[in-house]
Amino acid sequence: MHALESWKEEKRSAWLYRIVSDAEAGTPRQVLFLELAQAADEQARLWAVELRKAGRPVPADYRPDLRTRLVAWLIGRIGVAPLRRVLAAMKVRGMSLYNAPLPHAIPTRADQIDIGRHQAPGSGGLRAAVFGVNDGLISNASLILGVAGANAEPDFIVLSGVAGLLAGALSMAAGEYVSVRAQREFYEYQIALEREELDQYPQEEAAELALIYEAKGVAPEEAKRVADALIRNPDQALDTLAREELGLNPAELGSPWVAASASFLAFSAGALIPLLPYLLLSVQTAFAGTLIATGVSLFGVGATISLFTGKRALHGGLRMFAIGAAAGTLTWLIGRGMGVALG
Repeated sequence: MHALESWKEEKRSAWLYRIVSDAEAGTPRQVLFLELAQAADEQARLWAVELRKAGRPVPADYRPDLRTRLVAWLIGRIGVAPLRRVLAAMKVRGMSLYNAPLPHAIPTRADQIDIGRHQAPGSGGLRAAVFGVNDGLISNASLILGVAGANAEPDFIVLSGVAGLLAGALSMAAGEYVSVRAQREFYEYQIALEREELDQYPQEEAAELALIYEAKGVAPEEAKRVADALIRNPDQALDTLAREELGLNPAELGSPWVAASASFLAFSAGALIPLLPYLLLSVQTAFAGTLIATGVSLFGVGATISLFTGKRALHGGLRMFAIGAAAGTLTWLIGRGMGVALG
């Protein structure tokens, strides 16, 4: 059964390679994907040999299933780049050609194959934390202001704020867990397939990698030399094949629990800010305290976000303050109107 499934996967890849090649007509990538289609057909032929050795029948031809036909139809409508993750999941190589440029350069000599291979951007965690705080801050501040606008009792405002904090943080954590878990399973499955092929057909994998380097501008002889050097080191070869053939980054195999916990804490930190005045100040000053704490925090978050956008800190801070003020004002007015209507 394993050999039959592998035969089907290779034939499906070959079929899709030709669809992608047609979509890239007139570009250097057209030739690359045609050659990859031929390589996939050769891999399928090897699996057919294994089937015959086991006494199993080999299908007379390949018929793409509904999912494969749908992806092919979408390629013709929206192009290859938007579907690169889907195609990578369907064992179509060369999708790294459609990714944004990586921070490390493509090796052009065998002595460059270690450069930058295991470096991951360090700002990703900080960026996620800042946006998590921002989500918690705006959503819970809007909730508290909306309830306060309805002239609710302070105890009810606190209860609403705590409920908003917990509901939002748990929702964010659950969503992050599912997202990272699904991404991790996808990466692990693809990398496992690549490891198996690397063990069984190292030279064929080296040939595919050389083709991809050629498509990125490396001279054919040097591309082959670099690919052969990589294949001699299994761990390094697997890392490179995942990046260059599948467009995956093995360094992104994060823990779902860590991601969920970080999301929970970041959202909670932001959501706690507008709630604190009602926990620490008197009834008369709590509302004003929430406005001030939220306004200052929004400006600080906006200024911090400017580190990632390249905008001026003042511009980023004022923009975030204006967005939060608009959301808070709108919810306060809605709460005020509902309080009058229900009062």
